[in-house]
Amino acid sequence: MSCPAVTVTFRFYEELNDFVAPERRRREFSCRCAEGATVKHMIEALGVPHTEVELVLVNGESVGFDRLLIDGDRVAVYPVFEAFDVTPLLRVREHPLRATCFVADAHLGGLAHLLRLFGFDTLYDNHFQDAEIVRLAIEQRRIVLTRDRGLLMRRDVTHGCYVRALHREQQLREVFDRLDLAGSARPFTRCLRCNTPLRAAGKAEVGPQVPAGVLARHERFACCDGCGGVYWEGSHWQRMRAMVNALGVPAR
Repeated sequence: MSCPAVTVTFRFYEELNDFVAPERRRREFSCRCAEGATVKHMIEALGVPHTEVELVLVNGESVGFDRLLIDGDRVAVYPVFEAFDVTPLLRVREHPLRATCFVADAHLGGLAHLLRLFGFDTLYDNHFQDAEIVRLAIEQRRIVLTRDRGLLMRRDVTHGCYVRALHREQQLREVFDRLDLAGSARPFTRCLRCNTPLRAAGKAEVGPQVPAGVLARHERFACCDGCGGVYWEGSHWQRMRAMVNALGVPAR
C-alpha cells in the first residue's frame, strides 16, 4: 500500500536558488511530499542544506525545521539576512554561537590560512574526514566551512557555510560578507601554520631564530608557543596588511 502524499508549494529566495533545480529557481513550485514529512526533510530533499537556511515561513508564519507539512502548505525559505533585522521572527537555530570559530574541510586549506590571518580560530587538516569535522563542530561549537553540500546536510551540523567561490581570496570575501566578520576580526594575532594565538616577543628571545638582517631592521616580533614560529612586519606582512585594509577591517 502506498503512503498518502500531500502537495506543498515552495519558494526559495536569494542564494538558496543556487542549490535547487534550474526550473525551480526564483519561482513558486509545487511538489508532493510524504505524509509526516518535516520542513527540514523537504528542504534538503530539494537540494538545500539546512545550515544555509535562516528563516522558514509556512503560510506566512515563522516555523522551525521540525514543523510537519500538510496538504496545501505554502513554504517560503530564506538564507541568512544581511540587509534587515529579522530578530522579531523565529529563526530556525535557537542557540547562536557565542564565538565565531571554524572548522574547514580538506578543500579549503587556503581559506583556513587566511581566516587565521584575520585572527579567527580555524581548524584545518588535509586529512580530516567528514565524521571528524562533524565531531569538532559539535564538541567545540564551530561553523563548518565546506564546498560539499552533503556534509552540511548531516543532521548533527547546526552551523555551516557553503563556500561557492573557487579561489581563496574570493572565498574569504564571500565568508566575510555573509557572516559580517569585519568587526570581529583581529588580524595578525594567530599563527597561520598551527592556529595558536600569538604573543609579543623581544629581540633577545627571537634572536637565535631569525636572520641577523631581520633582527637589525625590526623591533617588533610575535611568537607562537604551539609550533615555535616567529613573525615580523616584513614584505609579506605588507601584502597581508593590504588585504586586511581591502576588507574594511577597523584598525586596532
